[in-house]
Amino acid sequence: MRRKLQKINLRFMRYRRVRFPRHVRKFKLMSRHPYAGIVGTFAVLLIATGIIVLVRNNFDKPKSSAYVVIVSHDGAHQTVPSREPTVGALIHKLRIRINPGDVIEPAQTTHINSDDFRVNIYRATPVAITDGTNQSRTFSAATTPRAIVQQSGITVYPEDLVTTAPSNQFTGGGAIAETVAIKRSVPISLIVYGAPTVSRSHSDTVGGMLKEKNIILRNGDTVQPTSETPITPNQQIFILHKGTEIVTATQSIPEPVQTISDSTLSAGTKAIRQQGSAGVLLITYQVDTKTGAKTQLQSVQIQPPVTQIVAVGTAPVSGNLASWLSALRKCESGGNYQDNTGNGYYGAYQFSLGTWSRLGLSGLPSSSPPSVQDQAIVQNTNRSSGGIASQNPGCYYKTGISAYPPSN
Repeated sequence: MRRKLQKINLRFMRYRRVRFPRHVRKFKLMSRHPYAGIVGTFAVLLIATGIIVLVRNNFDKPKSSAYVVIVSHDGAHQTVPSREPTVGALIHKLRIRINPGDVIEPAQTTHINSDDFRVNIYRATPVAITDGTNQSRTFSAATTPRAIVQQSGITVYPEDLVTTAPSNQFTGGGAIAETVAIKRSVPISLIVYGAPTVSRSHSDTVGGMLKEKNIILRNGDTVQPTSETPITPNQQIFILHKGTEIVTATQSIPEPVQTISDSTLSAGTKAIRQQGSAGVLLITYQVDTKTGAKTQLQSVQIQPPVTQIVAVGTAPVSGNLASWLSALRKCESGGNYQDNTGNGYYGAYQFSLGTWSRLGLSGLPSSSPPSVQDQAIVQNTNRSSGGIASQNPGCYYKTGISAYPPSN
């Protein structure tokens, strides 16, 4: 019996060694260290903080708003609720096929930010393009002849004349909706008082080119070759002035912008119908070698500007001005009209003093009545080219308000 008890005791000791391996016994020894409690507490707090931050971030994520969007395409109007952030994302979700040459207004990157938001898809039609002796066909929904040519990938210069007319042509693929004709300008090398520039002209003679460029020959000026000389490609034309020192400078001509109202686009949205470009002006001066005084001799437009055509939406959007102002106030300052934290921005809408002054207002924005601040933000937003979307894109995307304040 005694031997049996010894065997049982031996088996029990072996079982304890298996159940409690070395690393467990080591942990028990470490837990008896005087700093073990502090380290354990710190580890628990660190894990808890991470969990809290993760939960808060998840709750703080702005929920995208659902807006009612009116999509017009193929002769029909499709009204849909959408949470898609941009026009392009909505078109993709609706599986609307976009063909080469189709035009989407506003652009696919435009943010959807209000009810009754309008999206127009214009389908391309067949267009014939005549470029000198070259003829090509394309599909385009662009509204100006220059935009049609640019969309087709054909390079045109600002001096080139691009016109359009209805077409009575028929092909195997159907009728040609219109024809676009490109009348090319001729490249010339214009040397004005020793300054070479590359320009282009539609004139047949050197004299016609002088009138086209508004170049006036003054006393002592000469032109070579003579005014009756026919214009040829890459021809060099010299304008000279004897006995004086001449200096030249170039100046940019601002790009003209033509704005067109469009009731099929939502208020606050824009669409570029034709890309524009700045022009180049060459100015020549006669310098008095004794006094250094400069006298302007010529101002030659060596490259004309191209007008940018912009369609601006006028269709009203759903919304309430009071709720629009409230959402913007809460985002800007927490809704505090007296906000003045010393960061250079004041009041409920965080005006800078420069902006406040340009609105014709004096004093501190934070000291002005709420009604004055409300009127000021409406005025400042409406005068901006992009509204809140450009003035404060953070609040624009966070709140989901329209780029411009509602009228009601």
